[in-house]
Amino acid sequence: MRAGLDNPHEFLLELFQIAVAAADPHQILPPYLPKDTGQRALVVGAGKAAAAMASALEENWTGVLSGMVITPYGPSEPCERIEVVEAAHPVPDAQGENAAARILQLVSGLSADDLVICLLSGGGSALLSLPAPGITLADKQAITQQLLRCGAHITDINCVRKHLSNIKGGRLARACYPAQLITYAISDVPGDHPAVIASGPTVADATTSAEALKILRRYAIKVRSHILDWLQNSDSETLKVSDPVFRGNPFHLIATPGLSLQAAARAAHEAGVEVLFLGDTIEGE
Repeated sequence: MRAGLDNPHEFLLELFQIAVAAADPHQILPPYLPKDTGQRALVVGAGKAAAAMASALEENWTGVLSGMVITPYGPSEPCERIEVVEAAHPVPDAQGENAAARILQLVSGLSADDLVICLLSGGGSALLSLPAPGITLADKQAITQQLLRCGAHITDINCVRKHLSNIKGGRLARACYPAQLITYAISDVPGDHPAVIASGPTVADATTSAEALKILRRYAIKVRSHILDWLQNSDSETLKVSDPVFRGNPFHLIATPGLSLQAAARAAHEAGVEVLFLGDTIEGE
Protein backbone atom coordinates (compact mmCIF):
# COMPACT_ATOMS: atom_id res chain seq x y z
CA MET A 1 0.00 0.00 0.00
CA ARG A 2 1.17 3.52 -0.72
CA ALA A 3 0.45 4.81 2.77
CA GLY A 4 2.97 3.65 5.32
CA LEU A 5 2.27 2.44 8.83
CA ASP A 6 4.08 5.52 10.10
CA ASN A 7 1.05 7.54 8.95
CA PRO A 8 -1.99 5.81 10.53
CA HIS A 9 -4.46 8.42 9.26
CA GLU A 10 -3.44 7.95 5.62
CA PHE A 11 -3.27 4.19 6.09
CA LEU A 12 -6.81 3.96 7.47
CA LEU A 13 -8.10 6.33 4.78
CA GLU A 14 -6.65 4.10 2.08
CA LEU A 15 -8.23 1.02 3.67
CA PHE A 16 -11.55 2.84 3.69
CA GLN A 17 -11.18 3.70 0.00
CA ILE A 18 -10.39 0.06 -0.79
CA ALA A 19 -13.53 -1.04 1.05
CA VAL A 20 -15.65 1.48 -0.88
CA ALA A 21 -14.10 0.41 -4.19
CA ALA A 22 -15.15 -3.18 -3.48
CA ALA A 23 -18.76 -1.98 -3.72
CA ASP A 24 -18.29 0.37 -6.69
CA PRO A 25 -20.84 -0.63 -9.37
CA HIS A 26 -18.46 0.39 -12.16
CA GLN A 27 -16.00 -2.24 -10.95
CA ILE A 28 -18.24 -5.01 -9.67
CA LEU A 29 -21.26 -5.04 -12.00
CA PRO A 30 -19.64 -5.84 -15.40
CA PRO A 31 -18.47 -9.40 -14.51
CA TYR A 32 -22.05 -10.37 -13.62
CA LEU A 33 -23.61 -9.22 -16.88
CA PRO A 34 -24.70 -11.88 -19.40
CA LYS A 35 -22.42 -12.61 -22.36
CA ASP A 36 -25.00 -11.22 -24.74
CA THR A 37 -25.36 -7.55 -23.84
CA GLY A 38 -26.78 -6.68 -27.24
CA GLN A 39 -30.35 -7.35 -26.17
CA ARG A 40 -32.96 -4.69 -25.65
CA ALA A 41 -33.55 -4.32 -21.90
CA LEU A 42 -35.95 -2.40 -19.69
CA VAL A 43 -34.19 -1.19 -16.53
CA VAL A 44 -35.89 -0.46 -13.21
CA GLY A 45 -34.59 -0.15 -9.69
CA ALA A 46 -34.13 1.83 -6.50
CA GLY A 47 -31.53 2.57 -3.87
CA LYS A 48 -28.70 4.83 -2.81
CA ALA A 49 -26.47 3.24 -5.45
CA ALA A 50 -29.18 2.89 -8.12
CA ALA A 51 -27.92 5.77 -10.29
CA ALA A 52 -24.32 4.52 -10.13
CA MET A 53 -25.49 1.01 -11.00
CA ALA A 54 -27.51 2.36 -13.93
CA SER A 55 -24.51 4.36 -15.12
CA ALA A 56 -22.29 1.28 -14.94
CA LEU A 57 -24.88 -0.72 -16.86
CA GLU A 58 -25.04 1.93 -19.58
CA GLU A 59 -21.26 1.80 -19.95
CA ASN A 60 -21.24 -1.97 -20.44
CA TRP A 61 -24.52 -2.74 -22.24
CA THR A 62 -24.36 -2.61 -26.05
CA GLY A 63 -28.07 -3.08 -26.70
CA VAL A 64 -30.95 -0.66 -26.34
CA LEU A 65 -31.64 0.43 -22.75
CA SER A 66 -34.61 2.32 -21.34
CA GLY A 67 -36.35 2.60 -17.99
CA MET A 68 -36.06 4.37 -14.67
CA VAL A 69 -34.35 4.08 -11.28
CA ILE A 70 -35.06 5.94 -8.04
CA THR A 71 -32.30 7.40 -5.87
CA PRO A 72 -32.22 9.76 -2.86
CA TYR A 73 -32.25 13.53 -3.26
CA GLY A 74 -28.79 14.98 -3.81
CA PRO A 75 -25.83 14.44 -6.12
CA SER A 76 -26.02 11.30 -8.24
CA GLU A 77 -24.39 9.91 -11.35
CA PRO A 78 -25.98 11.11 -14.60
CA CYS A 79 -27.38 8.60 -17.06
CA GLU A 80 -28.11 9.03 -20.75
CA ARG A 81 -30.56 6.23 -21.50
CA ILE A 82 -32.04 5.44 -18.08
CA GLU A 83 -34.10 8.07 -16.27
CA VAL A 84 -32.99 8.87 -12.72
CA VAL A 85 -35.72 10.09 -10.35
CA GLU A 86 -34.98 11.47 -6.88
CA ALA A 87 -37.14 10.74 -3.84
CA ALA A 88 -36.99 10.81 -0.04
CA HIS A 89 -35.18 8.40 2.28
CA PRO A 90 -35.65 6.93 4.91
CA VAL A 91 -39.23 8.18 5.19
CA PRO A 92 -40.99 7.88 1.79
CA ASP A 93 -42.55 10.81 -0.02
CA ALA A 94 -44.96 11.44 -2.92
CA GLN A 95 -42.10 11.58 -5.42
CA GLY A 96 -41.11 8.02 -4.52
CA GLU A 97 -44.72 6.86 -4.59
CA ASN A 98 -45.26 8.32 -8.06
CA ALA A 99 -42.00 6.88 -9.35
CA ALA A 100 -42.84 3.40 -7.99
CA ALA A 101 -46.22 3.57 -9.72
CA ARG A 102 -44.48 4.51 -12.97
CA ILE A 103 -42.15 1.53 -12.61
CA LEU A 104 -45.12 -0.81 -12.30
CA GLN A 105 -46.58 0.76 -15.44
CA LEU A 106 -43.29 0.32 -17.31
CA VAL A 107 -43.14 -3.41 -16.63
CA SER A 108 -46.82 -4.17 -17.18
CA GLY A 109 -47.92 -6.03 -20.29
CA LEU A 110 -44.52 -7.50 -21.13
CA SER A 111 -44.05 -10.81 -22.95
CA ALA A 112 -41.70 -13.76 -22.49
CA ASP A 113 -39.45 -12.21 -25.15
CA ASP A 114 -38.80 -9.11 -23.02
CA LEU A 115 -35.88 -8.62 -20.62
CA VAL A 116 -36.12 -6.60 -17.40
CA ILE A 117 -33.03 -5.69 -15.39
CA CYS A 118 -33.66 -4.62 -11.79
CA LEU A 119 -30.98 -2.68 -9.89
CA LEU A 120 -31.36 -2.67 -6.09
CA SER A 121 -29.31 -1.32 -3.22
CA GLY A 122 -29.67 -0.04 0.32
CA GLY A 123 -32.41 2.54 0.73
CA GLY A 124 -34.50 0.96 -1.99
CA SER A 125 -37.29 0.05 0.38
CA ALA A 126 -38.10 3.66 1.28
CA LEU A 127 -37.54 4.95 -2.24
CA LEU A 128 -39.68 2.28 -3.89
CA SER A 129 -42.79 3.11 -1.89
CA LEU A 130 -46.18 2.20 -3.32
CA PRO A 131 -48.83 1.54 -0.67
CA ALA A 132 -51.20 -1.40 -0.97
CA PRO A 133 -54.84 -0.75 -1.91
CA GLY A 134 -56.67 1.22 0.78
CA ILE A 135 -53.43 2.34 2.43
CA THR A 136 -52.15 5.89 1.99
CA LEU A 137 -48.68 7.34 1.78
CA ALA A 138 -49.41 9.16 5.05
CA ASP A 139 -50.10 5.78 6.69
CA LYS A 140 -46.76 4.42 5.55
CA GLN A 141 -44.91 7.58 6.55
CA ALA A 142 -46.35 7.47 10.07
CA ILE A 143 -45.57 3.78 10.54
CA THR A 144 -42.04 4.15 9.15
CA GLN A 145 -41.29 7.10 11.43
CA GLN A 146 -42.49 5.20 14.49
CA LEU A 147 -40.47 2.10 13.62
CA LEU A 148 -37.34 4.18 13.07
CA ARG A 149 -37.79 6.12 16.32
CA CYS A 150 -38.21 3.00 18.44
CA GLY A 151 -35.06 1.41 17.03
CA ALA A 152 -36.72 -1.54 15.27
CA HIS A 153 -34.38 -3.92 13.45
CA ILE A 154 -34.23 -3.43 9.67
CA THR A 155 -35.63 -6.92 9.07
CA ASP A 156 -38.67 -6.04 11.18
CA ILE A 157 -39.11 -2.69 9.44
CA ASN A 158 -38.94 -4.31 6.01
CA CYS A 159 -41.32 -7.09 7.02
CA VAL A 160 -43.96 -4.48 7.80
CA ARG A 161 -43.13 -2.48 4.68
CA LYS A 162 -43.54 -5.55 2.44
CA HIS A 163 -46.99 -6.38 3.73
CA LEU A 164 -48.21 -2.80 3.31
CA SER A 165 -46.85 -2.51 -0.23
CA ASN A 166 -48.08 -3.00 -3.76
CA ILE A 167 -44.57 -3.49 -5.18
CA LYS A 168 -42.34 -5.10 -2.50
CA GLY A 169 -42.29 -8.70 -1.31
CA GLY A 170 -42.04 -10.16 -4.83
CA ARG A 171 -44.82 -8.04 -6.29
CA LEU A 172 -42.54 -6.31 -8.80
CA ALA A 173 -41.58 -9.74 -10.12
CA ARG A 174 -45.26 -10.56 -10.50
CA ALA A 175 -45.79 -7.36 -12.49
CA CYS A 176 -42.85 -8.24 -14.79
CA TYR A 177 -44.06 -11.78 -15.47
CA PRO A 178 -43.72 -13.48 -17.98
CA ALA A 179 -40.70 -11.38 -19.02
CA GLN A 180 -37.22 -12.57 -18.11
CA LEU A 181 -36.07 -10.75 -14.98
CA ILE A 182 -32.48 -10.33 -13.79
CA THR A 183 -31.77 -8.62 -10.48
CA TYR A 184 -28.43 -7.12 -9.43
CA ALA A 185 -28.24 -6.10 -5.78
CA ILE A 186 -25.85 -4.38 -3.39
CA SER A 187 -26.57 -5.31 0.21
CA ASP A 188 -26.47 -3.06 3.26
CA VAL A 189 -28.39 -5.37 5.60
CA PRO A 190 -27.14 -7.93 8.14
CA GLY A 191 -27.13 -11.39 6.60
CA ASP A 192 -27.46 -10.04 3.03
CA HIS A 193 -30.77 -11.86 2.51
CA PRO A 194 -32.30 -11.01 -0.89
CA ALA A 195 -35.78 -10.73 0.63
CA VAL A 196 -34.58 -8.00 3.02
CA ILE A 197 -32.54 -5.91 0.55
CA ALA A 198 -34.93 -3.13 -0.57
CA SER A 199 -37.72 -5.32 0.87
CA GLY A 200 -37.26 -7.91 -1.87
CA PRO A 201 -39.42 -6.60 -4.75
CA THR A 202 -38.18 -9.30 -7.14
CA VAL A 203 -37.77 -12.31 -4.84
CA ALA A 204 -39.95 -14.65 -2.80
CA ASP A 205 -40.68 -13.73 0.80
CA ALA A 206 -40.95 -16.14 3.70
CA THR A 207 -42.43 -13.67 6.19
CA THR A 208 -46.16 -13.42 6.76
CA SER A 209 -48.79 -10.79 7.41
CA ALA A 210 -49.27 -12.32 10.86
CA GLU A 211 -45.59 -11.62 11.60
CA ALA A 212 -46.02 -8.02 10.46
CA LEU A 213 -48.91 -7.65 12.90
CA LYS A 214 -46.79 -9.08 15.72
CA ILE A 215 -44.01 -6.60 14.93
CA LEU A 216 -46.39 -3.66 15.13
CA ARG A 217 -47.64 -4.90 18.50
CA ARG A 218 -44.15 -5.68 19.81
CA TYR A 219 -42.98 -2.12 19.21
CA ALA A 220 -46.35 -0.62 20.25
CA ILE A 221 -46.75 1.07 16.87
CA LYS A 222 -49.94 3.11 16.65
CA VAL A 223 -51.87 2.29 13.48
CA ARG A 224 -55.38 2.97 12.27
CA SER A 225 -57.93 0.16 12.16
CA HIS A 226 -57.86 -0.22 8.38
CA ILE A 227 -54.14 -1.15 8.59
CA LEU A 228 -54.94 -3.97 10.99
CA ASP A 229 -57.83 -5.07 8.79
CA TRP A 230 -55.55 -5.16 5.75
CA LEU A 231 -52.92 -7.26 7.50
CA GLN A 232 -55.60 -9.79 8.41
CA ASN A 233 -56.70 -9.97 4.77
CA SER A 234 -55.11 -12.71 2.64
CA ASP A 235 -54.48 -10.14 -0.11
CA SER A 236 -51.79 -8.59 2.10
CA GLU A 237 -49.65 -11.73 1.87
CA THR A 238 -46.37 -11.52 0.00
CA LEU A 239 -45.40 -13.90 -2.81
CA LYS A 240 -43.88 -17.22 -1.77
CA VAL A 241 -41.15 -19.36 -3.31
CA SER A 242 -43.61 -21.69 -5.07
CA ASP A 243 -44.97 -18.84 -7.21
CA PRO A 244 -44.11 -19.39 -10.90
CA VAL A 245 -43.12 -15.74 -11.38
CA PHE A 246 -39.73 -16.51 -9.79
CA ARG A 247 -38.74 -19.38 -12.07
CA GLY A 248 -35.66 -18.77 -14.17
CA ASN A 249 -35.10 -15.24 -12.86
CA PRO A 250 -31.58 -14.97 -11.42
CA PHE A 251 -30.68 -12.76 -8.45
CA HIS A 252 -27.04 -11.62 -8.31
CA LEU A 253 -25.68 -10.25 -5.05
CA ILE A 254 -22.75 -8.23 -6.37
CA ALA A 255 -21.55 -6.47 -3.19
CA THR A 256 -21.94 -6.84 0.57
CA PRO A 257 -20.50 -5.13 3.66
CA GLY A 258 -18.58 -8.32 4.40
CA LEU A 259 -16.90 -8.35 1.00
CA SER A 260 -15.85 -4.72 1.44
CA LEU A 261 -14.35 -5.48 4.85
CA GLN A 262 -12.63 -8.52 3.39
CA ALA A 263 -11.00 -6.39 0.68
CA ALA A 264 -9.73 -3.92 3.28
CA ALA A 265 -8.52 -6.77 5.49
CA ARG A 266 -6.51 -8.30 2.65
CA ALA A 267 -4.87 -4.95 1.94
CA ALA A 268 -4.02 -4.47 5.61
CA HIS A 269 -2.59 -7.98 5.82
CA GLU A 270 -0.43 -7.31 2.76
CA ALA A 271 0.87 -4.19 4.52
CA GLY A 272 1.96 -6.32 7.47
CA VAL A 273 -0.91 -5.55 9.80
CA GLU A 274 -2.48 -8.35 11.83
CA VAL A 275 -6.24 -8.28 11.26
CA LEU A 276 -8.59 -9.32 14.05
CA PHE A 277 -12.36 -9.75 13.66
CA LEU A 278 -14.76 -9.43 16.54
CA GLY A 279 -18.09 -11.25 16.33
CA ASP A 280 -19.07 -12.94 13.10
CA THR A 281 -16.35 -13.87 10.65
CA ILE A 282 -16.15 -11.87 7.47
CA GLU A 283 -17.76 -13.46 4.43
CA GLY A 284 -15.35 -15.61 2.49
CA GLU A 285 -12.96 -16.13 5.39
